[in-house]
Amino acid sequence: MSTLTDLLAEHTDLSGAVAGHLQRVVAEWQLMADLSFADLLMYVRTDSDRLICVAQCRPNTSPTVFPADQVGRLVIEDDDTSPDSNPQVRSAFTSGRILREEDPTWLGPIAIRREAVPVRFDGVVVAVVSRTANLAQLRMPSPMELAYQDCAHDLCQMMSDGTFPQYEGNPRGLSTPRAGDGFIRVDDAGVVAFASPNALSAVHRMGWTAELTGNELTTVLSELLTDRFEADDTVFMISEAVAGRSGMRIEADAKRASVLIRAVPLRPRGQRSGAAVLLRDVTEVKRRDRALISKDATIREIHHRVKNNLQSVSALLRLQARRTENPEARGALTEAVRRVAAIALVHELLSGSVDEEVDLDVVVDQLVPVMADVASGDSNAVVRRGGTLGVLPSDLAMPMVMVLTELIQNAVEHGFTSGGQGEVVIKADRNTRRLVVTVADNGVGLPAGFDMRASERLGLQIVHTLVSIELGGSLELTAGSDGGTDAILTVPLR
Repeated sequence: MSTLTDLLAEHTDLSGAVAGHLQRVVAEWQLMADLSFADLLMYVRTDSDRLICVAQCRPNTSPTVFPADQVGRLVIEDDDTSPDSNPQVRSAFTSGRILREEDPTWLGPIAIRREAVPVRFDGVVVAVVSRTANLAQLRMPSPMELAYQDCAHDLCQMMSDGTFPQYEGNPRGLSTPRAGDGFIRVDDAGVVAFASPNALSAVHRMGWTAELTGNELTTVLSELLTDRFEADDTVFMISEAVAGRSGMRIEADAKRASVLIRAVPLRPRGQRSGAAVLLRDVTEVKRRDRALISKDATIREIHHRVKNNLQSVSALLRLQARRTENPEARGALTEAVRRVAAIALVHELLSGSVDEEVDLDVVVDQLVPVMADVASGDSNAVVRRGGTLGVLPSDLAMPMVMVLTELIQNAVEHGFTSGGQGEVVIKADRNTRRLVVTVADNGVGLPAGFDMRASERLGLQIVHTLVSIELGGSLELTAGSDGGTDAILTVPLR
């Protein structure tokens, strides 16, 4: 499905500033849909002066009128019986006024009530939002529904005025409470005029036991919040919203609960009308977050300690290798140093990761100097990475790094003649299903009749075991296109 940006670019010549304003409207209009108990459709003029729907929002508080996607559909101008006909939208573009249908109409078997709200930017109507309410369950509205709709009318008028949505200070990237999480309407003096049941539950959990309606909200929250800095910030946020200046959101802690609070100023036609305050009780969410953070920190500390222990083992093996006079024993110890160093490097990266994933490109770039330092043989081959391997989860990254280490080391030690010059290149081809890594050298090539499975080299035996059992992939050794050997490793990405 095309995005709002794609549709605007394809069908209109609207400026980047206008497109940015429409994106902000779409980012915030779920609140308006929930308060309106209505579906929202955004229409813009195309280059050929037709009207096309570029965005859609369904309410969480009532049944939707449009179960099918409406984005990308054109308004039919001449057929009032068509579901794609909406003369209100064209009229709202022309008049620049909010147009409401006093009498219900029918959309197929569903009774609906529609209204068209112009969207202004810098004084110019750049789009129209159609509000369509499902009247299938028409009845006498409750006080909460009346408070919701009254607030929705103010927000629609502000959108028509060009003052909604506002630029909102949200430096910590906090999520947005929904109307159903908890809704409080305060008047232009900051006094609570209405509070939904969920809002009352959140405030009561914070420690407030008296009646909330009729009290000044800033006074209530100032008494409940335990941190004085948070209390001052919350009072300032609500005071600014009531004054019609700016909206904000903040997460604050009371004695028995944590709440996410957002204040939305209401200023239809430039007149102060109080504010809508949304509350969400996030006590359990924060408790789970703290547990996850603690668990994550513990796992990373374990990786850090494992890395330190492996580095100590590597250092001891390196020391022992230097003191050993037997060439075969020295070679075996040197290979062990390399393998332990590779595992330690993966644990080092995991100790700084928050999602148990490893960037293979970083690992390879750091492993190459280590392998050059402990490599046996006397070739002058240069190792470089010629592609992007990407990120893998730790259960695949660990055996993958071990296999790459063995393949690179095998190419350096056995792929070139004594003192020979050459190059080992690590190439990668990755899609959503598999990762193919080729370790290619331009050395002497494979000996005649070579069979990897019959080889007695420990490194190749390790590679064969890890590829078949741990990675569930395949490895093929073939002659390179320009001489030398290509080791082609194919790993399915689960």
